[in-house]
Amino acid sequence: MSLRQIIKIDEDKCNGCGDCVSGCPEGALQIIDGKARLVGQSLCDGLGACIGTCPQGAITFETTEAEDYDERKVLENIIPQGINTIKAHMHHLKSHKQTEYFNQAIKILREHNIDLPITRELDDGGHTGCSCPGAASQVFTQIKKQDGAQHTGTVPSELTHWPLQLHLISPTAPQYQNSDLLLAADCVAFSYGDFHQKMLKGKSLIIACPKLDSGQDIYINKLMALIEDAQVNTITVAIMEVPCCRGLLALTMQAANLGKRKVPIKQVIVSRDGNILEDSWI
Repeated sequence: MSLRQIIKIDEDKCNGCGDCVSGCPEGALQIIDGKARLVGQSLCDGLGACIGTCPQGAITFETTEAEDYDERKVLENIIPQGINTIKAHMHHLKSHKQTEYFNQAIKILREHNIDLPITRELDDGGHTGCSCPGAASQVFTQIKKQDGAQHTGTVPSELTHWPLQLHLISPTAPQYQNSDLLLAADCVAFSYGDFHQKMLKGKSLIIACPKLDSGQDIYINKLMALIEDAQVNTITVAIMEVPCCRGLLALTMQAANLGKRKVPIKQVIVSRDGNILEDSWI
């Protein structure tokens, strides 16, 4: 047993849809009696791949005394599920820079006479067989121009402050007091061409990655402080369409639900090729 980050399921919010089960190749989740259950702490790596798959926001992080993660037990679950599930798990470890577990997995797979080209695929950047749509390689070939128009000159930045990363910002900083807050996933500004003019203008900015950032319990505390102490007027959560990105919205909703003060929250979902798919108040 050790103090570590692990997932927590809110049974009142869970509707038993099962989306999280497919989002956890490690096999830590099952639907039992109509609810998602964590069936083994040692199977949960605490990286939260399942959080973005839950449409109800029922899965969050907590730091608590839990059984140590056991890569061997995980692979005993995964190997019978076939090559694609093994690849998804290996890429999951690789993308979260879990080098120790990744190397353990290679050793265990070889003990089972499974000598896959997967390590070469991952080292080369390939994602063949990975079950995470956010990691699927795509190329966008269309030329994005409206009526043949081209930008001329310098497009001004609407950024008004620094730092931006959620771990680095202070909720007491003046730029956040009574502001309209934009909480954007890291990839949004690179995908959405009009990010500065149509999304950032007039707002204070914070960025985060719900899949790769660690210490997300700290994120909840900071978001609570922004709501309760900085008294932000509104929060716009801008995320990509990929499932793991929805974890940022889930963290925001959890922080909002824990506080006493109510604040309007909007979700903006951006497609991988840079279009707005949804823009709505929650």
